[in-house]
Formats: sequence, structure tokens, C-alpha cells
Amino acid sequence: MKRFLFIVILILLTVMAAVTGRLAYRMIYAAGFMNKETVYLYVDDNKDFDNLCRSLLETAKPLDMELFRITAGILKYPSNMKTGRYALMPGTSCWELLNTLRRGQQAAVRVTFNNVRFIDDLAERLGGQLMFDKGDILRLLNDPACCDSLGFTTETVGALFIPNTYEVYWNIPAEQFIQRMKREYDAFWTNERRAKAAAIPLTPVETAILASIVEEETAAADEFPLVAGLYINRLHRGIRLQADPTVRFAVGDFSVNRILFEHLEVESPYNTYKYAGLPPGIIRIPSVKGIDGVLNYAKHHYIYMCAKEDFSGRHNFAVTLSEHNRNANRYRTELNRRNIRR
Repeated sequence: MKRFLFIVILILLTVMAAVTGRLAYRMIYAAGFMNKETVYLYVDDNKDFDNLCRSLLETAKPLDMELFRITAGILKYPSNMKTGRYALMPGTSCWELLNTLRRGQQAAVRVTFNNVRFIDDLAERLGGQLMFDKGDILRLLNDPACCDSLGFTTETVGALFIPNTYEVYWNIPAEQFIQRMKREYDAFWTNERRAKAAAIPLTPVETAILASIVEEETAAADEFPLVAGLYINRLHRGIRLQADPTVRFAVGDFSVNRILFEHLEVESPYNTYKYAGLPPGIIRIPSVKGIDGVLNYAKHHYIYMCAKEDFSGRHNFAVTLSEHNRNANRYRTELNRRNIRR
């Protein structure tokens, strides 16, 4: 009887060991998900384990959801969740994924922003790519003390952001993201670029302001140095810039195609038809090409420009007022022919 009991117990232990070993293998080594390519899991401030499980069901399709939950319990993950963006590659086991999540081993996200006009647009673009929302970064960029600590004002702080692609962690706080942008800004403004700006003479912020006008003025990047040279000629001679994009900014409507006399009378420090020199801030976030177009401006004698009558986005340039008037008349004639009244 004792021998029989011993054999039964041995068989039970063997079966249990086999079951446990199989379970451990499936948990630790075997692929736990059916994804054929890398998918990304996002854990935000809510840190809800059930939400994470639902996300897994939608994106990675676990082979055994209950096994994933059991593994999570063993590793005490539900009570130790960390925010972030995590990569789940094909062939990953439940144990591997949960260890990655538990340790906060994130996959960086590539943040891109370009062709941005207003700070509000920038905040929305960033909020759509990172964990913080639009309001988090707007509060900082609209805070005079915060902007001053970075070397800007609330009107010029857009110049801090150099359009590019940056690798950061998805859960980076808005404050840390701005500090990262400050480091990128300082790296961008090398001694060589600063020397070129000083020779104009402009500060880096003034260069960005002029670049923002240049970029709004022409759609052709190869015209940037020409347009920049024209405005620099005007600055050197004390002539008002009379830049139509600054009027559109002052009016608050960039869809205006035809600048009318009523627009030119708008009271705003951005109205360069009324006020000499550069406006107090940028009218869009300038690109690297725009900034370098100012720093490497074309040296010529043009002080007038007018959009070409073919509506190509390019310009006719002139040295004399009479030449400019001829260019302007051709453009106005075409506006009238196309019945463009505003």
C-alpha cells in the first residue's frame, strides 16, 4: 500500500512539474502575442492595467490573455506601472514584455514639427505626438517668467523651436521638452551662425523674426536669400519693411490675397507699413532654410518686390520705384482679371 501511495504521489508530482514547466515555458520563453510586426503600447498618467490589456487585445492579440494577467500578477506589475511608450516586437513573451513595462524601458518617439505658423498650432502638433497635452505647453509658452528664463519673450519664444525631427521619450514632461529645445537651439546657433547674424547686424532672435517674414513672403526656397537681402537693404537704409505678411499677421487673417488700404491702417506693432524696423516677434516658426537664407542673404540693390502676375509664388524685384510700379500694375491687372478682391 505504501509503495502504491508513493507511486501515485510521484506520478502526481511529475504531472504537476510537467504542467508547471510547460506553463513557465509559455510564460517566460514562448511568444505570447500574434503581432507580425512591432506594435507600440502607451501607458499614460491613468496607469490603468485593464486599459493596457484592452490595448493589447486590439494591437497585439495575446495568445492567452489570462496567462498575461497571471504573469503580471507574479511580477506585481499592476501596482508598479510606469508611463511611457513601449515596443512589442514579434516573438516577445509575456515575461519579456512585462519586464520591459515594469522597468520603464521605453522606445523613443521621433517628434517632428515643421510648417507651423502659430504657437497654438505648435502646441497642438506636439500634444498629438507626446503624452503631455496642448494646454501643458501653452501655459509655459504664455508665461513671461518662463520665456524670460529661456532668453525670450512670449512674442519671440517661437524662435526657440528649430523645426527638425527629435528623439525623445513619449512621457517627457512639457518643462523638460522645452529645456531639450533650448539645448537644441543653443547647438543650432553655432559661433559661425552667430557671427553671420552679428555682421548684418542682427541677434539670433531678430534673424528668426526676419526669417519668418521671408518665409511668409515667398513659397520658393531659392528666393529666401534674395528676399532677405531686400529687407536687409531696407533695414540698413531706414526704410520701412512694408511686408504684406506682417499686415496679414496684424489683421489675423493669412488667407487675405489682396492687401487693401484698410489693412494698411490696422493699428499693430506688426504692421510694418506703419512702423519701421522689425516687428516685436515672429509671424511663423521659421525653418532652418529660412534662417540660413537670412544669414546667407544675397547682396544686391533691390528694395522693392512684387508677386509675379503668374501667381507662381515667385517675385519680381526692382531697384527703382518706377520699375516697381510697373511690376505692381501687372500684378494688380491680373488680380482684377481673376476677380480677386480680397
